[in-house]
Amino acid sequence: MSERADGAHGAQGEHEAQGEQGAHGEHGTQGGRAAHGAHGRPPTRREKWQTYKDSPFFPATVLLFILAAAAGLFAGSYTYAMANPTPHRIPVAVLEGSRTPYAAEFVKEMEEALDASLELHRYPDMAQADAAMNEQRVFAILRSKGDGVMMQVAGASGATVAQLLGETGVKVADTIGVPLTVEDAKPLQKGDPRGLALFYISLAAVIIGFVGAIQLSVHARALLPLERILFTLGYALLGGFAIAAVVDWGLGALDLPFVQSWLILAFTMFTSGMVFTMFNTLMGRWAMIPTWGVMVLLGNPSSGGAVSWPLLPSLLGHIGRWLPPGASVNAQHTAVYYQGHQYVFPYLVLAAWALVSCTVFWVWRHRHPGGRDRVPEHAAAAT
Repeated sequence: MSERADGAHGAQGEHEAQGEQGAHGEHGTQGGRAAHGAHGRPPTRREKWQTYKDSPFFPATVLLFILAAAAGLFAGSYTYAMANPTPHRIPVAVLEGSRTPYAAEFVKEMEEALDASLELHRYPDMAQADAAMNEQRVFAILRSKGDGVMMQVAGASGATVAQLLGETGVKVADTIGVPLTVEDAKPLQKGDPRGLALFYISLAAVIIGFVGAIQLSVHARALLPLERILFTLGYALLGGFAIAAVVDWGLGALDLPFVQSWLILAFTMFTSGMVFTMFNTLMGRWAMIPTWGVMVLLGNPSSGGAVSWPLLPSLLGHIGRWLPPGASVNAQHTAVYYQGHQYVFPYLVLAAWALVSCTVFWVWRHRHPGGRDRVPEHAAAAT
């Protein structure tokens, strides 16, 4: 009797256990299906876009279009500025005493040949005309010489302008039958007959300047603001010295006033580096876009180094001297070829850009992606 009861009780317990297992299994299956259904819901369009933005493919895709646009703009800016130099306003000195029929006719024909782009400045004597040329206020001097005309050009002020004036003058003189003597009163150095060396050393200072700042932001990210400024100054001084030493002592292409040219190059490199640092503070990883635009796409073609300002498109000719590349070329030309007639404007331009860049970086330094004086994000989240 007890064995039967125990058997019945065991069978009942086994049945109940199986029922519970079945109920649990069914519940688990239903729960799993529900969870799987929630997990397997197709992502919305907004979720897809957010996932894409958080992936490395988004900045890579943006860079594809940026680099393509930069390539086109780079080629376009240099072609626009340099492919077909056209005279717009060429200041020329004319002596008051040069009023012979030959000289007057020559000046008139020169204006017509150059499409009225000559800007004539009359001086009473040669001393004042020479002073105007030394101060780079005029690019040539026209005066009578016997029964003909003397044209003095200044190759150091702009080889392209001197070449244009000389070639046009010869054609005009042949056309009207006036004897013409062309003389380069300020010739370029023998190692730089086209006047491009100063442009290239300034270009090197500009590019290495902001490339150095980029490298500091990548490989020395933890630098504090003052440390970053000091290291920018350090590589600018060393880089400027290296450029001047290679071009002067190594290649002998230019006979530089070494200390002055070195400091101009260093000033240019520092300014260029701080311009990138400023944009890096304001725009983060996209800082290269405005830096490249200001310093390379706009600044270098308008600098007056490869093509003199009077032959550039008028807009570029006006704004070029207000940008660091143009100020650097201007300062170097004056230091090398016009000792004793230097002026402060290009140095003020470099100083203004450097000061504004340093100030913006310092005031908003908390926004700069570098530094080691802030708590890492994962540490902040843990606390």
